[in-house]
Amino acid sequence: MSRIEALTFRGINVTPKTNWSFLEVRTADGRTGLGECTLANQEGLLEAEAARLAANVTGEDARHRNRLARLIPHAQGGLVAATVLSAFEQALCDLAAQRAGEPLHLSLGGALRDPVRLYANINRGANPRSPEGFAAAARRATEQGFRAVKLAPFEPMVWEEGYTDANRAAYAEGLARIAAVRQAVGPGVDVMVDAHWRFSPGGAAGLVRDVAEFRLFWLECPVAEANLPEIARLRGMANDRGMRLAGAESLAGLAAYRRVIEAGGYDVLMPDAKHAGGIEEIRRIAALAQTAGVEIAPHNPTGPVCHAHSVHLCSVVPNFLLLEVQFGETETFFDLVEGESLRFVDGAAKLPQAPGLGVALAAGPHAPWKRMDRPWLDPRLG
Repeated sequence: MSRIEALTFRGINVTPKTNWSFLEVRTADGRTGLGECTLANQEGLLEAEAARLAANVTGEDARHRNRLARLIPHAQGGLVAATVLSAFEQALCDLAAQRAGEPLHLSLGGALRDPVRLYANINRGANPRSPEGFAAAARRATEQGFRAVKLAPFEPMVWEEGYTDANRAAYAEGLARIAAVRQAVGPGVDVMVDAHWRFSPGGAAGLVRDVAEFRLFWLECPVAEANLPEIARLRGMANDRGMRLAGAESLAGLAAYRRVIEAGGYDVLMPDAKHAGGIEEIRRIAALAQTAGVEIAPHNPTGPVCHAHSVHLCSVVPNFLLLEVQFGETETFFDLVEGESLRFVDGAAKLPQAPGLGVALAAGPHAPWKRMDRPWLDPRLG
């Protein structure tokens, strides 16, 4: 009765600049498990990979997720394949908890915390993109009880384009945005800055010095993860100035995180349930990180299904720090699913108590995903 009857890709357009992508796995006993595989601007490839996976797993026993959803580091397909496999693993975890008649966090061994503390990613909710616009978005978050906010202030700067007037202006504007947010939220709210890999190691060293006055909780992704020795150096600089260094949001599999942990790259690792290999793989990553004193703050700026899975996951991880959540982009985040409420309460998420994940996609119709000819994410950064 646990035989997989169908694996269905669901790409849904939720704003003029955002699609979210999901997998539904239906079994012969009438249950449906749900996972999220959002990967901006890759929806066509995700759909094709989901169809390939469906052809391989239809008819299999959904209880055997260790075999069916095993992430193999050298397998072909890159991040697209890892993202679809991660969503499949999420859905199988949902199904297992449904069969057991218990919420997912109990199937994972029981919660260490409830509620789960969140921080507000205000980046997509900031409009206009001026320092004042970012400050207003930060104030909206704190008014709803968030005690930590994050912004990505340095668009459209990319260091490979050189020491140009445009890059210097973008850097100055980024610092002004950070200053405005810090002033808007006051000293009692933590501020994080996502640099989105826009800096060279030398430029990042200057960035660490320049943002120290804003008393950041962490600086995130200053340089590409290929530069592990430089990341470790930057971590030391940041720590000397009272900041954590965070990153590694787009890696897949324990082996990829092992290199980062052994190199001493980050204070905070940010594995994403959509990319890293799913729920159980992140638990393995977190366990290895814990042995090195590294904290876990999952990357989670997309849709409600990844959020629900991440809330269950974060409740059971001992070295959990904070969970990211999109703030202010669209109310569809709450309306797209039915079941237990995912609404934030004083900057935190209550654990769902229904069997399984606790939510399912609401009945449609939903707008199908659409190609973004002018994507939100800078295509030079991935």
